[in-house]
Amino acid sequence: MTQTVCVPSSLVREAEDKREATRKLGYVARAATVFRADRLVVFPDREGEERWGGEFVTTVLEYAVTPPYLRQEVWDVRDELEYVGVLPPLRVSPQTGSGSNDSGSLTQGIVTEVGPEGRVRVNCGMQHPISLITPDGMSVGEGERVTVRISSREPVRARIVDAAPPGYVVERMDLEEALARDDAGVRIATSRHGEELSVSRLSSLVGRLDDGTTVVFGSPGRGLPDILDVDVDVEELPASTGGASVGPDSGFDLWLNTIPRQGSEVVRTEEAMFASLACLTLTE
Repeated sequence: MTQTVCVPSSLVREAEDKREATRKLGYVARAATVFRADRLVVFPDREGEERWGGEFVTTVLEYAVTPPYLRQEVWDVRDELEYVGVLPPLRVSPQTGSGSNDSGSLTQGIVTEVGPEGRVRVNCGMQHPISLITPDGMSVGEGERVTVRISSREPVRARIVDAAPPGYVVERMDLEEALARDDAGVRIATSRHGEELSVSRLSSLVGRLDDGTTVVFGSPGRGLPDILDVDVDVEELPASTGGASVGPDSGFDLWLNTIPRQGSEVVRTEEAMFASLACLTLTE
């Protein structure tokens, strides 16, 4: 099951300064981490961007998910990272395996030196870089990030594995491409114009969501109907629903209003993420 979260490049459009924009992205990173998103996609909304667009958003989100012990090696001094000191720690939970081949926890490392016969030295949060053997069929270079499964720290027992590290992976792509992926699962658009999410509606969805989800959010003051330039017809649903139908077909399986009783005219993207993902990741 793959869980993908999609956010627009305009999601910090209302921030007063770069410090506030960085802090906001920290909360987006926290929401993606808390609810175990595998992939965080930044899709373009250039019409809605103000001072900080997709490059800024992507860079800060990638920095946030980089383990603290790797940040100095991975990231140079960049203008986008001027205020990363305000980012909240993610404290990503290590992924643990089961069975003799998967025992131990996954962590992220960076190759510091490439040696002969497939041996590399990897910085993966130990006191010193450790020497590991590259798996058959895998080629890595100096400075490349790898996933390491650590089964013991004293003595050190670890190996490089072909798996995603803990935390989310950041990607930039068009929304249409993200929705068309084979592992997209149930494609959900979040909008105040969508169908109100109720207890009964959520119960009917839980089984479907087990196959994975792609949940898409808009930006403050510029929701998904505006970003996607789709029509909203409030006359097509009874007034009692408090919602509207959205068309034409925009590639989604569902349009959901996950905050049906919102008390603010505008819900910030990070707030919508916490509210929506908390519901959509519930189990039976």
